[in-house]
Amino acid sequence: MAKQRRRPLGLILSTGWLSLCLLAAVLGDLLPLPAWNNFDFDNLSAPIFTNGHWLGTDPDGADLLSGLVHGARVSLGISFVSVLAGSIIGGFLGVLAAYRRGWIDAVITMYFNVSLAIPIIVLTLVMVAIFSTPKFDGSSGGLPREMILVISLTLVLVPILGLLARSSALSWSGRDFVMVAESIGMKKRAILWIHIVPNVLPAMMSIAFLAAGIVIVVEGGLAILGAGAAPGASWGSMLAKNQSYFTIDAYPTLVPAAVIALTVMALNYFGDYFRTVIDDRESRI
Repeated sequence: MAKQRRRPLGLILSTGWLSLCLLAAVLGDLLPLPAWNNFDFDNLSAPIFTNGHWLGTDPDGADLLSGLVHGARVSLGISFVSVLAGSIIGGFLGVLAAYRRGWIDAVITMYFNVSLAIPIIVLTLVMVAIFSTPKFDGSSGGLPREMILVISLTLVLVPILGLLARSSALSWSGRDFVMVAESIGMKKRAILWIHIVPNVLPAMMSIAFLAAGIVIVVEGGLAILGAGAAPGASWGSMLAKNQSYFTIDAYPTLVPAAVIALTVMALNYFGDYFRTVIDDRESRI
């Protein structure tokens, strides 16, 4: 009986951290915590374990642990939805371009290249200005900021993931088993779903983990520029909200920054690990 391959420590730690973040996002409402947008004016900038505030409070009196739990829902939600939508749309277009070739490939590839020339920050700022303009009475109008972020990040991810899918599909469409399937008269649609797509998906999955980490960082950067989620609603907006107090009290800024860093490192590790597994798999095919 062959020995079971031991899992790397990094994979175990990354799995544990991401599982904790997902549990916080899904089951956070069940925890005995104050609301993330509740302000305890008697405990401003409180240290850890102060009057029920397990991680303390920020300079406005908001509970940091509650903010991190709610922020997990928003940050991971924005990341997951935008990466999933970008993978589906980009993957479909990329595989279609690679397999049909001709003018379809030319048009889709041109769209990818033109889209990549648009900076994500400029795109998001323009979309926020157009679709989330405040009303004259001071209330916000238009689409929610989180939806605008998802749409703009998806538009940026589509060409990146689409070009990856196209490249991978071109590689697999030239393999011997695909040529054999074509020679025996298998329909193109069947070849696409049976031989091409299942082999393209693992490569896209490895990049999707890396893209999810990038999205979380980008959301934080956009929050600092004032184009992110509501103040304190996500990890990035927590960091942006407390950055002005950094020289006085760095702790409320460092806490969400540390959570973002750990999450991005875990996602990057997953991406690298899957890339290694995929390379081993492809070398055996």
